[in-house]
Amino acid sequence: MTPSALAQKLKSFSDMPLLEARWILSEVQSEKKILNILKRRQKGEPLSKILGHKGFWKGDFITSKDVLDPRADSETLIEAVLKTLPNKSIPYSFVDIGTGSGCLLISLLMEYKNAKAVGLDLSEKALKIAQKNAQKNGVKAKFIKKDMRTLNDSFDFGISNPPYIPTKNIEKLDKNVRLYDPLMALDGGKNGLDYYHALSQIKSIPLLFLEIGKGQKTAICQLFKKAGWQLLSTHKDLGGIIRVLVFQKNTCKR
Repeated sequence: MTPSALAQKLKSFSDMPLLEARWILSEVQSEKKILNILKRRQKGEPLSKILGHKGFWKGDFITSKDVLDPRADSETLIEAVLKTLPNKSIPYSFVDIGTGSGCLLISLLMEYKNAKAVGLDLSEKALKIAQKNAQKNGVKAKFIKKDMRTLNDSFDFGISNPPYIPTKNIEKLDKNVRLYDPLMALDGGKNGLDYYHALSQIKSIPLLFLEIGKGQKTAICQLFKKAGWQLLSTHKDLGGIIRVLVFQKNTCKR
């Protein structure tokens, strides 16, 4: 089967049929397996979940129903860190709160070769996948089951892509997200801000890089200002949406 012929079959339920067709054919030769993939894609299952991995930044990451799929929008956070902390030789210590697949932490360790990092998550299944992804991409990190509200360890900075979808909006999400990404990685509570409130209460980290949802900047900035943080910078994704906020503790001199 040619890429164009397969793309034609994918066209009605894929936003990028030719790209997906090439990806499938690069890994699967059996026509029976290809037909099975088409059936699963037609039901809305993401190709990354079917094939079990997805590219992100400069790496390739194992993915499953137990972790949020790495998404291009999240690369904005990597770019924000690199812009804010341009000297990549410094041995930073940082923490990834709600690490999931580990794609953010691991991508940063690939850039900051002397850095040390800890990934936190409440899901043991996610932590196992993150550890496998670290090994797959040639970096070392610690992955720990821990609630951020009990975090007292000091780090140079923290990163997080927390759940930020308001509970009432979960059922409105595309089925490729709603049915195949873990609910605990999506549901941000009544107004989508529950995890940002918890993040704003962290005392031991002077600098935070946070991914946010569309239109959440004002509300999140108010939360952090009240908790003694100042907004250092904002960063837009490729769609022009403010996707990452960088906060600095007012009492911290850098």
